[in-house]
Amino acid sequence: MILRRESLADRRPGGPRPFADPFLPQVAGRRLGQVPLRPRRVRPGGDRHARPAAHVRAAGDDWDERWSRLELLAEIAQEDDAWLTAWRTAEPGDCDAATLEAKHLVHQAWAIRGRAYAHEVPPQNMEKFRQLLPAAIEAAHRASLLAPDNPAPWVVMVTAARGAQYAPDRFRPLWDGLVARAPCHYEGHWQGMQYWCAKWFGSNRKMMAFARRAMDKAPVGSPLAGIYVHALSELTTRSGARAFPVSWAAKRRLKAVAASLATVPAEDPRLPVLRHVLAGHLDRAGLSTDALEQFRLIGRWCGSGPWTDRGNPVAAFDLARGVAVRLSRAKPLPEGMRNTKDMVHHHG
Repeated sequence: MILRRESLADRRPGGPRPFADPFLPQVAGRRLGQVPLRPRRVRPGGDRHARPAAHVRAAGDDWDERWSRLELLAEIAQEDDAWLTAWRTAEPGDCDAATLEAKHLVHQAWAIRGRAYAHEVPPQNMEKFRQLLPAAIEAAHRASLLAPDNPAPWVVMVTAARGAQYAPDRFRPLWDGLVARAPCHYEGHWQGMQYWCAKWFGSNRKMMAFARRAMDKAPVGSPLAGIYVHALSELTTRSGARAFPVSWAAKRRLKAVAASLATVPAEDPRLPVLRHVLAGHLDRAGLSTDALEQFRLIGRWCGSGPWTDRGNPVAAFDLARGVAVRLSRAKPLPEGMRNTKDMVHHHG
């Protein structure tokens, strides 16, 4: 192998993303162009909400991009939401601000509940959690009336539905509302996949069927096919390695995911994580040459699942990559074509 083990970095899923502006929040996995000025303090009558508002609107009708920008603002609002309150006050008819307020309620609800099993959550926390999620859904519904074509409020409703204990007959109208506005919305499908998994309101079979449908309709340039590999991760996490499909049809699916991701723009911030997850599943499926191609595209950054789920992410990444090299019988690139900063292999 060309790359020395000590050169691996365990805290990044993709290449380094330096932040040149000291006022920009360092939120992992976001592109520099997506990061707005942190709204630090809001004075009465001030307009510190103006830049976040413009940041969201600049995405236009690219609904995935617009949602990504809302997500970033939601992360910022967890630390300080005064600017969001000012935005809602200044522009009560703005759908983005109303959606962000609803999403903020979802974040607050899950922060109160925590990650523990339901029976381990203090009763007072669970009661507050169960109050906030219906309130978030109602707030998102009101936001949807402000801009009927905008799918973002519907993503919030779909997200909150499982925690709010929506049975399938109540969930489906929310899902239909989302895909009517954005048939291939990535985050919406990730949340839908979560709803249909076995630990919520579906089963392994329903979740995988949902993921296959999402993959089959993924347009060129979209990372939507990646929902399938996330579903595989959910499947094996819950049901163990034996649940991993090993048929030739399943292997063809993994190859098709790789082909679909090859059309996604390299700067898409979701791509590095998807490549890591895909590489892990290709390796598990015995598709070593295909796995190696993903490792080559990833380079030397290993700060992502599945490696971060292990005790030593660097060692896990290095081992999986080494196995892919050995089993694929890869040949090194000619001396003049090697890049010693990143792992580059020639297959043949």
